[in-house]
Order: sequence, then C-alpha cells, then structure tokens
Amino acid sequence: MSIQWYPGHMHKASKEISKTLSQVDLIIEVLDARIPYSSDNPMLERIRKDKPCIKLLNKSDLADTTITAQWQTFLEATRGIKTLTTSTATPEKINQLPTLIQKLLPARQNKDRVLQAMITGIPNVGKSTLINRLAGKAITQTGNEPAITRSQQRIRIKGNIILHDTPGVLWPKIENHNSSYRLAVTGAIKDTATDNEDMALFAADYLLRDYPELVKARYSLTELPDSAGELLEIIGRLRGCLRAGGNIEYDKAAKLFLTEIRAGTLGPISFETPEIIEAELAELAIRQQREQEKKALRKKTGRKNRKTR
Repeated sequence: MSIQWYPGHMHKASKEISKTLSQVDLIIEVLDARIPYSSDNPMLERIRKDKPCIKLLNKSDLADTTITAQWQTFLEATRGIKTLTTSTATPEKINQLPTLIQKLLPARQNKDRVLQAMITGIPNVGKSTLINRLAGKAITQTGNEPAITRSQQRIRIKGNIILHDTPGVLWPKIENHNSSYRLAVTGAIKDTATDNEDMALFAADYLLRDYPELVKARYSLTELPDSAGELLEIIGRLRGCLRAGGNIEYDKAAKLFLTEIRAGTLGPISFETPEIIEAELAELAIRQQREQEKKALRKKTGRKNRKTR
C-alpha cells in the first residue's frame, strides 16, 4: 500500500514539538484507544528522555474495553509511563488529568510554580475536544478532518498548569505495514491519500476474524461470508450501492463501511493488541534483516565485478 500523507506542514509541526519539549515539565500524548501502538509517535519516545509522560487512550468508548486494559498494563509496565482512558462519553475521566499531572511532578509544586505540559497527538484523535473540556470553554477548533495543523497555543487549566498545544502530526515513515492501514481505517489519514476499497478490505478481513458476532449483528447475517470481498459486496447491496445492471459500486460501499467503523456503529472494536504488535514487529525485524543481508551481498558482488573488469 502506498499512502502519501506527509506534507510540508507535518515537517514544520514535528520541529515545533522538538522545540517545545525543552520548555515543558511533562508530556501528554493523546492516542487512539483502538490503535494505541499505531497512533503512538515513535519520535517522542526517542526525544523525551526522562521527562514524565502520560498516554491518554482517547475514544475509549469506541474501543474494546478488555483490550484497552491490556494496553494500559503493557504500556505502564514496558514504558514506565502513566495511562488514562478518556472519551467524550466520560468527561469525569478527562477532569482527572490535572490531578494526575500534579502527582507526577511533586518536586516542582509550590503555590507560585506554574507546571508546563505539552500535549500532542495524531490528527483526528480528539485532542482539541479534550483541551476544550479541560479549559472549560471552546479554545481550539474541532472537526473530523485529519491533517489540519494550527499555530501552537498555550492554555491555562486548573491546577496551575499551562498546556502547550501542538499541531496534530503524523510521521514520515511507518515501518509496520499494518499500522498504515489501521491509521487510515480509523480516520487519521485523509481519505484522499488512501484507497477506500483497500482500507475496507483490510478492516473487513480483521472484523470477520476477530469480531464475527458484531459483523453478524450489524448486517443481520446468519452466516459469515467467506471473504472480505464478499462482505463488502453484501454491504453494497444492503446499502443500495449499485450501478446500472445491479453491479456493486465498491468504492461507495467501502466509504459507508469505513464511516460506520469510525463512528462505532458496529460496536466497540480494537484493531490491535500487544500480542498482535509483538508478532508483527518480530516479522518486521526478520524482513529488515533479510533486506540488509541482500543489500550487503549486492554491495559485495558489485565490488567483485569491478575488480574483474
């Protein structure tokens, strides 16, 4: 799959994040609870050093609660960070954030000391809604269009805390192939940069395997289709996505299917587990090792050919 999503403003936003990091006491990264690994910016892990970090697993109402709990345990055990689940359906969880920040920065607290926190996250992860809730008023513009960047803002919230808001940003290269699909399926990447049918087939294949009962219930099926393509055809017929002659308009069916997934219409779904990611990363390491070996062999062969000329 080829997705072109890294325009110039993304590069600028990445530079802003690096610059802001030196000015803050703590980092807050907003993740999509449905894809905690794929929505986690690898750059932050490399550059944050020993700064405390909170991962907010947002849109938790759209995710599988059992798998979200697995991710919280995994992230806190392996990364040495704190996690908190949030969603627009649970504003009381969002309101816990200032207290959690204060607990993580006890040595920096006095009545005059302002705590500085940077908040960051991928496009369309719900960061602006979270900030507006914490501020108690509409500070940042919200919307469902990913890859929209804005100037950095500083917002004061309760607990004598200043939030440094950074633009939503994706990174230029995602090593894990399936993470690209997950980001696209959940709406972090503009649809104009993706192939809707390709994304829908990826999602359908996963749902047939891991959430068969949700598929049956949503589309009133007594039996599951044998393939992702057949499911997309069923959806097309159910939703009236037909061309002249009764042929399925697959792109339209795919768009409707993806819209339902993103809205949570099928039910709470998580698209990755710690075990899935560990297996994919192991496969990735093997592929990268083979590619390095092939590259070394080509280089060695090239040197031999030059010597024999």
